[in-house]
Amino acid sequence: MRVRTATDLGAFIRERRVKLAMDQSDLAEKAGTSRKWIVEVEQGKPRAEIGLVLRTLKALGVSLDLAADRAQKTVAAIEPGNVDINNILDSLKKRP
Repeated sequence: MRVRTATDLGAFIRERRVKLAMDQSDLAEKAGTSRKWIVEVEQGKPRAEIGLVLRTLKALGVSLDLAADRAQKTVAAIEPGNVDINNILDSLKKRP
């Protein structure tokens, strides 16, 4: 799945959670956040804290690798705490 917006990320998190037969409360507990926050992220919360997003993805058994457009042929490995997800999502929104 290609994630280009906060809404895409939320949909991915929801799909993965459902596939793992977890409810929002289970995921919130495993990620160390609130159910309300999970609901907001799944709805595409545009200013979600990157640390919580990364913990949520980890709780879902998902790792994060970013790749630039094929024309640039570069790949960046992401370490927790080194990324501002909002900047990434904003830059992706600007692409055609």
